[in-house]
Amino acid sequence: MEDNKERAEIDNKDLDEETLFVVSQTFKALGDPTRIRILNLLFHKEFSVNGISETLHLRQSTVSHQLRFLKNLRLVKYRREGTTLYYSHDDEHVMNMLRQTIEHACHN
Repeated sequence: MEDNKERAEIDNKDLDEETLFVVSQTFKALGDPTRIRILNLLFHKEFSVNGISETLHLRQSTVSHQLRFLKNLRLVKYRREGTTLYYSHDDEHVMNMLRQTIEHACHN
């Protein structure tokens, strides 16, 4: 019941500029094939930049650039272990949307 009330409040709310910007940036993030590949990889477990680079056959600089974009949107987070940063996804809502979209695209 509480979820329906929250949805009704969101549906009836005019979107402010900040919300519009964040939503459009999130869709921009999901509109890039490299970022989709990175997020899909991080859906399963955390990886270092090197691990992402090696697994997806991307340059480290490309991975770092894309992770910075995703981190600024709070779609990924990291933890430090020594000198290595390990990245993981940071937003279940977006990851669920991405997963459903991938499933939709694979559906025959």
